[in-house]
Amino acid sequence: MNIITLVKQTPDTAKLSRTLNGLQLSADGQPRIVNPWDEYAIETALQLKEKHGGKKVTALSLGKPEAADALRTSLAMGADEAVLISDPALATVDTLGTARALAAAITRLGGADLIVAGRSAIDGNDAAVPAQLAALLGRPLLSYVAALKAVDAGAKTITVVRALEGGRETVSATLPAILTVVKEIAEPRYPSFMGIRKAAKAPITTLALKDLGLEASALAAGLSWQVGLPQTREVNCEFIAGTPAEQAEALVSKLIEQKVI
Repeated sequence: MNIITLVKQTPDTAKLSRTLNGLQLSADGQPRIVNPWDEYAIETALQLKEKHGGKKVTALSLGKPEAADALRTSLAMGADEAVLISDPALATVDTLGTARALAAAITRLGGADLIVAGRSAIDGNDAAVPAQLAALLGRPLLSYVAALKAVDAGAKTITVVRALEGGRETVSATLPAILTVVKEIAEPRYPSFMGIRKAAKAPITTLALKDLGLEASALAAGLSWQVGLPQTREVNCEFIAGTPAEQAEALVSKLIEQKVI
């Protein structure tokens, strides 16, 4: 099986400052890590290759040049190849633009039998990209997968167990397909010392928008947006002393004075 796993570099929330920018975590100068949910996706992809054989596991990411560090972690865990989509025009792209760029890269790579992603990214937590990617590629999406029941590469079918709020759901789909996985799927392995050394020297293919045949304008008009935080304002707090009866009488007087009642 040919498998692509989606990997995102996200802020290390355990070490973030309190700086907020809109509804996104700001991590300029802060430590960044592999999105924790994506570690389960990487492990799932590696186990599928080990159990069912196949060509390779490719780790694919979109981000700034430093996102290569997340891809090297994927290589250290056992991924065969790593590809980074990086372009200044992608700095403010939304989820649909991200999905369009990923779809173009996957097509350029020759596609895959399975595309595996974590359930969401901890910075945005919208879980929109895999669904949008599935729509763009015309593939079935199996989300919140907690277990793989059967995979038949020859018949091109897959059966999984989805973790839902009301219980578990067993569903089947044809390959190629897209999975998003939750932590019940498998325990991510630790990179070996030799894996880390090998990953440090491994080449990472970097693709710009021109390599994908995309224009920045084609990615700008998406369906998602960011909302700013509410404006702060000064508030005066006054404490009323006295017995409960005195406090109640004073409160009523102030509410009448302020024309609240």
